[in-house]
Amino acid sequence: MQEDTDIQAAALVSLDGFTMASALPASMQPDRVGAMSAAILGLGERAAAELGRGHLSQVFIEGDNGYVLLMAAGDRAVLTVMADANAKLGLVIYDMRAAAANIAEVLG
Repeated sequence: MQEDTDIQAAALVSLDGFTMASALPASMQPDRVGAMSAAILGLGERAAAELGRGHLSQVFIEGDNGYVLLMAAGDRAVLTVMADANAKLGLVIYDMRAAAANIAEVLG
C-alpha cells in the first residue's frame, strides 16, 4: 500500500464478512466495515453478471469526504480501502491490485 496520506483506512475481509486484518480509525468498527464490504462486493458481482458487464474488477464509491474502493483478493477475501477526496486514484487502484494479488497468493 502507499505510504502517503491518500489511503486513510484499509481492511481485509472474508467473503462472509469477518474482518481478517485492518488499519481503521477508532471511529470505524471493524465488524461493520467487514459486513458492509462483503455485502457490497457480493452485490457488485451479482449486478455485473446480471447486467452483462462480465467479471467484476472493483467497486468504486465516491462521497463528499472521499472514496471507498473494494476489490476481490482471490476467491476468499475482499480488500477495502478508504481514500482521501484528493487521492490519486490511479495509484491507489494500482497499489490495491498488487496487494490483492499478493493476498490471494498467500490465502491460496
